[in-house]
Amino acid sequence: MPELPEVETTRRGIAPHIEGRRITGVVLRRPDLRWPIPPEIASLLPGQVVDSVERRAKYLLLHTAAGTALLHLGMSGMLRVLPGDTPIGKHDHVDFVLDSDRALRFTDPRRFGALLWQMPGETHELLTGIGPEPLTDAFDGDVLWHLSRGRSASVKTFLMDNAVVVGVGNIYASEALFAAGIDPRRAAGKVSRERYARLATEVKRILAYAIERGGTTLRDFLAPDGAPGYFFQELNAYGRAGEACKACGTPIRVVTLGQRASFYCPTCQR
Repeated sequence: MPELPEVETTRRGIAPHIEGRRITGVVLRRPDLRWPIPPEIASLLPGQVVDSVERRAKYLLLHTAAGTALLHLGMSGMLRVLPGDTPIGKHDHVDFVLDSDRALRFTDPRRFGALLWQMPGETHELLTGIGPEPLTDAFDGDVLWHLSRGRSASVKTFLMDNAVVVGVGNIYASEALFAAGIDPRRAAGKVSRERYARLATEVKRILAYAIERGGTTLRDFLAPDGAPGYFFQELNAYGRAGEACKACGTPIRVVTLGQRASFYCPTCQR
């Protein structure tokens, strides 16, 4: 599933091509994706100018005066800005036709993505009650320490909780915990304030670097320009079960936490 860096890479890729552009039409080739597509998408978006493209957690928000289209890439979704006459593929479900003779096209083979609607001045229910963005000043080690008190869940599961901080998915949680030297199995409430400070720093550093590198190459993810991300080649823990730790040589182990595979070094992480 595309994680925060992939979604942010997509936002940065499409924004210059659609911000300030008028949506002249919306082509829906099916009535639903993961959920039914709200009728406002087809009735209110045409004629609107895209004021800005924002990312909140793993959602992309296309803001207009009439309201906001929320897009989630799901497990295999992709957004590209293409010439308007580009032939339609089997999994090309939505086109936002632009006044530049181009179209913002949403492709999603597995249809786990979403296209939803948010009225002006409102916050969609999927965006309420979620935590701070990890790359902002609202997120730091103190936030993690305070929220973790009394928590018996693993620190890995805690870090991936959107109510704690948004967008730290499986890959980057594994990498941040490795960099901070914290065993992902440790109870969240047993991690010290000092270690949470380091963990928050590593989350910020790794996410920022992954965005700079274009995200992580996943099987279904391509950047809007068609180029894969490059951070995958630099992973220290995720997906490396049985391979030698790059720091100490101990074989990387894998354990299931919160129904997700979690990779760690039993020597470097405690």
